[in-house]
Amino acid sequence: MNDWAPLMGLPLWAWLFVLPTLFVIACRIFPRAAKTILRPVWSILDGLYLVSGVIAAVCMVLILLLIVAQMVARWTGTPFEGSSEFAGYAMAATSFFALAYTLNHGAHIRVSIILNLNNFTRKWIDAFAMLIAAITATYFARYAVKTNFMSVMLNDRTQGQDKVPEWFLSIFTMLKTSPAEWSSIWEAVSNKLEYTPVWLPQLPMSVGTILLAIALWDNLSRLMVNNETSIRSETVE
Repeated sequence: MNDWAPLMGLPLWAWLFVLPTLFVIACRIFPRAAKTILRPVWSILDGLYLVSGVIAAVCMVLILLLIVAQMVARWTGTPFEGSSEFAGYAMAATSFFALAYTLNHGAHIRVSIILNLNNFTRKWIDAFAMLIAAITATYFARYAVKTNFMSVMLNDRTQGQDKVPEWFLSIFTMLKTSPAEWSSIWEAVSNKLEYTPVWLPQLPMSVGTILLAIALWDNLSRLMVNNETSIRSETVE
């Protein structure tokens, strides 16, 4: 972890792993106070997970639309360059944006044969498994974000035929600049197409893994406070 630079006086790994673990322990020691404090936070997070699930559903519909557009383009002899790449990006976005939402709805594969022995083992084995999963997801999220920054630094571009409008990329450029520079950014924008920067399709991966890590730490804290898991499987009849 030599590249885990300090942040506000603490190494990044302390912020990502040690402090969340201490927070979970505090939730176990002071469950009533933690429940009072965290109840509004839980409501916000539940809404965030729902939004990510909606985005995943929209991306899934986008895959269908791209496939239909490919068929129409083939029938009419109209070139639709980069359609396969865009469909792949939408598929990746669907998978990663859905991670947190599907976790809370019990759609992830969870081996529960040992959990069903008794209530005591169910709680603590579930807590241990969730802690390991949260640490793993946090580790993955950290390097997913680092991959994004590396792609931006290297100006890595797609190797396919997909291109995006320059004005679309300018929207993301605005997010990292001050409002005083926005006018100069749009003055330099043209209508030409550019090969897709690799960081753009990587962005859903970073956001999705961050949300998954948050959801796992969130569910672990809820387990410590409520003494039961908040993950509920949806039975389809």
